[in-house]
Amino acid sequence: MAPRTGRSDPGEVSRTPIADPDGPTPPVEPVLGEAEAQALIERFEGEGRARRLGPFWAVFATVTAVLVSLYALYATQATIPAQAYRTSFLGAVLVLTFLKFPLLRRESGGGPIRRAERLMGGVGPWDLALAAASVVVTAYPLLDYDAFVRRSVRVTETDVWMGALLILLVLEATRRTVGWILPLTAIALLAYAFYGDRVPGQYGHKGYDLDRVVGTLYISLEGIFGTPIDVAATYIVLFTIYGAVLEYSGAGRFFLDFSLALTGRRASGAGRTTTVAGFLLGTVSGSGVATTVTLGSVAWPMLRRAGYSPEAGGAVLSAGGIGAILSPPTLGAAAFLIAELLHISYLEVLKMATIPTILYYLSIFLMIELDARRHGTREGTIDVPPVWTLLRRYGYHFSSLIAIVALMIFGFTPILAVFWATVLAWALSFLRRETALTPRRSMRALEAGTNGTLSVAATTAVAGIIVGVFTLTGLGLTMSDLIVDLAGGRLFLTVVFTALAVWVLGLAVPVTASYIIAAAVTAPALIDRGVPDVAAHMFIFYYAVLSEVSPPTALSPFAAAAITGGNPFKTMLVTWKYTLPAFIVPFMFTLDRDSGTELLAIGDLGGILLATTTAALAIVALVAGVGGQLLREANLVERALLLPAAGLLFYTGAMQDLLGLALLAAAIGIHLLRVRAPRMLAPT
Repeated sequence: MAPRTGRSDPGEVSRTPIADPDGPTPPVEPVLGEAEAQALIERFEGEGRARRLGPFWAVFATVTAVLVSLYALYATQATIPAQAYRTSFLGAVLVLTFLKFPLLRRESGGGPIRRAERLMGGVGPWDLALAAASVVVTAYPLLDYDAFVRRSVRVTETDVWMGALLILLVLEATRRTVGWILPLTAIALLAYAFYGDRVPGQYGHKGYDLDRVVGTLYISLEGIFGTPIDVAATYIVLFTIYGAVLEYSGAGRFFLDFSLALTGRRASGAGRTTTVAGFLLGTVSGSGVATTVTLGSVAWPMLRRAGYSPEAGGAVLSAGGIGAILSPPTLGAAAFLIAELLHISYLEVLKMATIPTILYYLSIFLMIELDARRHGTREGTIDVPPVWTLLRRYGYHFSSLIAIVALMIFGFTPILAVFWATVLAWALSFLRRETALTPRRSMRALEAGTNGTLSVAATTAVAGIIVGVFTLTGLGLTMSDLIVDLAGGRLFLTVVFTALAVWVLGLAVPVTASYIIAAAVTAPALIDRGVPDVAAHMFIFYYAVLSEVSPPTALSPFAAAAITGGNPFKTMLVTWKYTLPAFIVPFMFTLDRDSGTELLAIGDLGGILLATTTAALAIVALVAGVGGQLLREANLVERALLLPAAGLLFYTGAMQDLLGLALLAAAIGIHLLRVRAPRMLAPT
């Protein structure tokens, strides 16, 4: 999915529920204000908090952000050399980053730095110096573009100074937006590139001088201006603009109301409503933490009234929020990288994600249903218009989502598809007065589109540095060989070690950077063991995303607990239970080299349907075994049959499927006899 649409000045539509003259406004009031929700998102995503600018700099930043969005939209229709576009885009977002994100994260205090910033309208002289330097180092390659790109191995002294300065600027921009860990990782790898000759054994190399490192990272397309920043400057910024257009036209509010109306008044309705709303809101926010917080501020009162404990309610919120990044039609930002790295269409990536998404939400809904029985949750009191009324009034918000996929099916590139979907969403907003994207709202949407890309652009630029060092020094292949050696050449252990590596990376760096680094290090290890490249990259993508619900950090559950007031650790454990199948499904399409990819919708239709059916039965067995519920509470014998049945059904193969089905049938049969026997023997 597109990255979340960060903003400093929210629009009218996103601030208040849709007011409709034909019907009542839904009485669902957020428990958090926009400022509180934004602060919570920044706290758990690790992002720096954008500062308040004085009038002059606020206007300057708004105009610049709007121009960047318009430039990105223009680039979809014009022919601009790839490196020239990437360079100019990065320069613009660096300028905005240094203006909007302060040198120090703490906003309190009256030290000399804060006093200087207040005197200059919220921006310090050092910020202006860094912004000016960003313009210089990115404008320099464009002055003599053809000559510049031809001298990557014979750099001039000016090239070295400009390249070294850009590296420092990118590191500082990333520190301001996502924290210290990713820049420090890049610094350590840069030191390795310079001093690799001092590293003993197979991990050492001859060492490279500054000229060679700068030539690779600054001039070639294997460093800062490589595939990661290209994806940020094309796919990600365009989908973020699209998400902002949806948000400012009231689509987020409609998606929540539609979910409330669609899922009904059953006891599990509140949980199911939250999950469906999380899926739909993900098209607007594009971040697990952002979706969790945005959803939680509105849905938690409903969950609480239905009888959910703070921990269970937090788990439903975070599971629904993280599912949005795993789901078509837009997925997470790393999914665009999969298409670029594997040279396949983004439509293929969407197709590959469809079955795992179905299995993920099947698990969530089953867990919600079982927990509703066990905890005795009540019917929700949901006062919204009927589904058909909502569709009649605001159903046009779905049109652009459908258009993205339809246009790609008809041969449009993802870039053109999202461009025309954005135009369609903007045009359709005028169908109702309260959702119309007036010039003022349109400017705010364009501003939000650029602002939501700042941290991702900095992250992908640093990821380009990391990947460039991996490529230059051969460290990526060395680490891949290490994983294979540790696994003793065994596929299962290689997959387990890869999952652990991606999980550890995900604890420290954002999802996009985690995927990029892991793809360079661990994908070759999986492919070397015979895993198809598409399966290897999808495996890494899923584990990069799932790091947001993984111990010990578990960003989404911790953010949910901050809203519900629950215990963060308990919330994390319940969330882990809800999302457990999502951790197992990737093993299904990697461990079986021949037919595992059928779960990625690759292969003949019969095989795909069979693989999907057995995987769905495995989900049923796993949920019942872990949740301890069938028609009634399952006993130890039944659970002892259900869990191995799930394991066998998850592991693709005819014999395993037959054994798994037999164990599942036995568990269900024993349960039915135990539950119904007392009724049959009871006197009439």
